[in-house]
Amino acid sequence: MNDSGTLTAAKTGPGMVEGKVVMITGASSGIGAAAARLFAAEGAAVVLMARREDRLAALVEEITGAGGRAVASAGDVVRGADVARAVDRAVESFGRLDGAFNNAGWASAGADLHEVDDEVYDRIMDVNVRGVWNCLRHQIPAMLATGSGAIVNTSSSAGVVATGAVAPYVAAKHAVLGLTKAAAAEYGARGIRVNALVVASTRTELLEGVIAETPALEEVFVARQIQRRMADPVEVAQGALWLCSDRASFVTGSAVATDGGLTAI
Repeated sequence: MNDSGTLTAAKTGPGMVEGKVVMITGASSGIGAAAARLFAAEGAAVVLMARREDRLAALVEEITGAGGRAVASAGDVVRGADVARAVDRAVESFGRLDGAFNNAGWASAGADLHEVDDEVYDRIMDVNVRGVWNCLRHQIPAMLATGSGAIVNTSSSAGVVATGAVAPYVAAKHAVLGLTKAAAAEYGARGIRVNALVVASTRTELLEGVIAETPALEEVFVARQIQRRMADPVEVAQGALWLCSDRASFVTGSAVATDGGLTAI
């Protein structure tokens, strides 16, 4: 993999997820696309899900052209049937499902709680909470069938500490941590690990869109970071890779901070 997170054909040994089958949502851009390239470069067969079919097709072509294994299943995590179809695609294409990075999410520009309309609230809760719920309830049966699995859900520093002017997003990302812990407790004895990433400001298309609506937010995001910069998507994807690998075999029910230290202060 080169410095931009692009898959390269050269490999010097087994990867961290060699031979595993991993489903990645929100895979058409940002952290999800970075994870797709990284997981494939580290030996996994990846099943990519997102709404933008053209981008998924291009990413699959990129990965397979470099010697990796990838298939796409276009859909919206808000719709359970779409998620079920992606899980079925994993099993049909590669025989099983070993891991999942439930990364799809959505945020809006900041607004005072009393000014957030129902449509924005519903969209935030649907994508960030219902989306993770749909993924868990369809991925877990596939993993129970083989007796093992590792799931990583994308939460946020907003799931740990309150951030002003984004109340629905704070609520949604707190809920993701709750679902993560509940699933870990329920399925740990059956071989399935479930963890979450606590992610801070990352230079994705989604965040760049929010900044475009409210330019002053970029200075706020950077100022909150100990390192005084936002994350690169690959840096977050590295956390998901480790949690899905056997190197994290005794880690479950955890909220692993890949937030540049934001929640440490």
